[in-house]
Amino acid sequence: MLDTLLNLKSALVKAMEKIAGEENVLYKKEELIVYSTDSTNSTEQKEIAEVVVFPQNTMQVSEIMKYAYKKTIAVTPRSGGTSVCGACIPKKGGIIIDFSKMDKISEINKNNLICKVQPGVVIEDLKKEVEKQDLYYPPDPSNLKASMIGGSIALNSGGPHTFKYGATKDYIIDLEVVLSDGTIIHTSSQCSKDVTGYNMTQFFIGSEGTLGLITEAVIKLIPKPEATRVMLAYFDTLEDTSKTVNDLISNLITPSVIDLIDKNTIKTIESFYPTGLLTDKTAALLIEIDGFKSALDEQYNKIIEICKNNNSSYIQTASTKEEEEKIWISRRSSFGATAKLAPNVMTEDVVVPRDKIVPLVKGIQYICDKYSLKTCIMGHIGDGNIHPNIALDLRNEKERLNFEQAKSELFELALSLGGTLSGEHGIGSEKSYFINKAVNPDCLALMKKLKQLFDPKNILNPGKIF
Repeated sequence: MLDTLLNLKSALVKAMEKIAGEENVLYKKEELIVYSTDSTNSTEQKEIAEVVVFPQNTMQVSEIMKYAYKKTIAVTPRSGGTSVCGACIPKKGGIIIDFSKMDKISEINKNNLICKVQPGVVIEDLKKEVEKQDLYYPPDPSNLKASMIGGSIALNSGGPHTFKYGATKDYIIDLEVVLSDGTIIHTSSQCSKDVTGYNMTQFFIGSEGTLGLITEAVIKLIPKPEATRVMLAYFDTLEDTSKTVNDLISNLITPSVIDLIDKNTIKTIESFYPTGLLTDKTAALLIEIDGFKSALDEQYNKIIEICKNNNSSYIQTASTKEEEEKIWISRRSSFGATAKLAPNVMTEDVVVPRDKIVPLVKGIQYICDKYSLKTCIMGHIGDGNIHPNIALDLRNEKERLNFEQAKSELFELALSLGGTLSGEHGIGSEKSYFINKAVNPDCLALMKKLKQLFDPKNILNPGKIF
């Protein structure tokens, strides 16, 4: 580490330059500090990496891992750095492998409904490319303009369209993975169905880079829906909001999106990004339906009827693509708007059974009021996944301690309601201290045995999940 602080080339730096080229290696302190963070807010940085490497192909990743394995050096994988759970912070220093230069879409096969991508492909770019061929990749985390597919697979990202279409795990057919000792494996085939042996692909999805490094993915695509329709339905009570969701489902309607936005979120968005939202309402449902144009009217009319039967006080419907985009900008502005309230925003991610949404939201509001924390609550009410965005100043010791206490109580609340710690953000280092309360002890022991099997020297993203 002394070599790093003095900006001298250590043996490690020289070895990485030999593998990836000098232009693809960073080792100066100011560079390392930047790459040793992610989107997790933190008041202190206890550890930084010794080197950052930007490999350009799988063989380079393999060579890096062979070196790290031989020398027992920690390796932290990084894609877009948008993790909010500390998943790509180097807890043990060592090497950061940044996959941003492995950003190729090598194949889009319309006949087989698949594409083949490297981990550094930005999700929005992937979606746009496949849509040029009238294909569709549904997972869409809110930071899709920056989030990369490698990190999305490693954390099993979801997004608003998960309710109808599923999360990232439902679209990964095969993975090319580099193991801790540099071995390169493929987890499956390029067939849409494959039950030949264990489902190795799913071992790596959501494993946060602790079992292996993903260097290529074969992704399932679906035909792009012909049309969409978007609306915002406002309610005066959370109970009416929740009942509307249940009634939609019981009437055999499956919206492509059904998201909750609470009053504080509505007011905050409208204050900083005015789009005509009604700020006097308790909550709003963002509802999107998609499919053939000829089928949308019937769905739409039924949704309007259900919303009105559940006391929706106002329904705003987009009649043009521009108006649809305006509503989506409102929804995706929630985090950015909350960031205007204080220097820091802590985004949490808990999930409960759908019928526990009301006590969860009210419980979050109670906890945050108790600790004098500003919170804006939104999330994917259709699948029970709620995100409180908590605005605070982490330089204020009292606020920071209040948040830590509130966070623990939030996790306890979710677990008491039959839920769990994360629906799509992962565990990382931020929630690892709580995982023993959320996972069955025997199951947790098996997870640790798997980690030991795949990574016997504990060099792959150490300090995460457990």
